Amino acid sequence: MLELAFTHRSFAYESGAKETNERLEFLGDSVLGLIVTEELYLRYPDLDESRLSPLRSGIVNMRALADIARTLDLGKYIRLGKGEEVTGGRDKNSLLADALEALIGAIYLELGFASTTEVVRSLINETLESAMAKGAGLDGKTALQELVSSLGKGTLEYQVTETGPDHDKSFTAIAMVSGEAIAEGIGKSKREAEQSAARSAYEILATLK
Repeated sequence: MLELAFTHRSFAYESGAKETNERLEFLGDSVLGLIVTEELYLRYPDLDESRLSPLRSGIVNMRALADIARTLDLGKYIRLGKGEEVTGGRDKNSLLADALEALIGAIYLELGFASTTEVVRSLINETLESAMAKGAGLDGKTALQELVSSLGKGTLEYQVTETGPDHDKSFTAIAMVSGEAIAEGIGKSKREAEQSAARSAYEILATLK
């Protein structure tokens, strides 16, 4: 199972191996998401969903997972094809993040949810504290504004439209970064729609960090 968790498709293609780590990665991604969400829910009872969502995105994204994988030196264990090997595949964010998720999937299948939770909690603790220190626990709009600034992406604005009668209006907000539509949100008020759009945009842009 451990060997499978580190078998990249490039290795399987060149060696004729029947399985790759992609299925374990798929499983591990879901297990990781649930454990992180539960940890945030329990650790920060005073934060509402609009603040928990960007905080989760600060942990469960390719860059953050790759950094965690580096602390475990997972790169040297990945079974790669020659093409990936010569192009620096062992230190690619995408491959490292995938290997970590596959490893979590393997741990889950072998040891169950409780043991996997212990492992994941220890792995994400430093990343979680760092995300909080950077303000990822702020409300969606504030977190997005800080992320856009840190990425040097330019101006952030929201385009809001409303539909329906006065007693039952629906608002749609589009988060625009330097004139480009990033994400859309819907709500019963302008603020709710903007917060929804901001959280979705944060999750998209956080992968760029």
